[in-house]
Amino acid sequence: MNKVYASAKEALAGVVADGQTLAVGGFGLCGIPEALIAALRDSGVKGLTCISNNAGVDGFGLGLLLETRQIKKMISSYVGENKEFERQYLAGELELEFTPQGTLAEKLRAGGAGIPAFFTKTGVGTVVAEGKETREFDGETYVMERSLRADVALVKAAKADRAGNLVFNRTARNFNPVAAMAGKITIAEVEELVETGSIDPDDVHLPGIFVQRIVVNAHPEKRIEQRTVRAK
Repeated sequence: MNKVYASAKEALAGVVADGQTLAVGGFGLCGIPEALIAALRDSGVKGLTCISNNAGVDGFGLGLLLETRQIKKMISSYVGENKEFERQYLAGELELEFTPQGTLAEKLRAGGAGIPAFFTKTGVGTVVAEGKETREFDGETYVMERSLRADVALVKAAKADRAGNLVFNRTARNFNPVAAMAGKITIAEVEELVETGSIDPDDVHLPGIFVQRIVVNAHPEKRIEQRTVRAK
């Protein structure tokens, strides 16, 4: 099975469609699949529900899809760097499901592991728990959270072999492995492609069984969201 595609556009072809739920890796602008997001914008698909820790920034990352109104709902934990997001949400043009960050990660991991729901203390007694089942364990109250699955997952890795085994670069790993696990079809954007067998099995961060398509983007922009430097 050939998992390698010549371009992000080709990797998305026949996979993405209107009304889908997408899981997108990244934390801020670190470890986001830049080329795949741009190709998704160019595909014109709309009515998307995006599961992502955040919504990019104005003009970059998932912010590109907000500008073109292709996202109808975000399932996120932080959205504070995007003015267009704020405008659409306050105007009632965009749905938002706020989820605590650790809970969001676990909802994706559980979805990929085939676990339909789990109990957590996070959010008990707050708006996060409204409308959800609660239960007592050992005298403590827990709220039930449903896991998340996605029609398509878009992730970013530093390296892949042709079988789809992925290696991430330090903190750029972030939400990418759990997003990949939660996708029914996962497309990985990578900076380097090597032959199958050349990655030591102990160095594989995500097995190729979770990856169906690969596209190489050797020179991503890797924009810095908040540049902090020492005062002169």
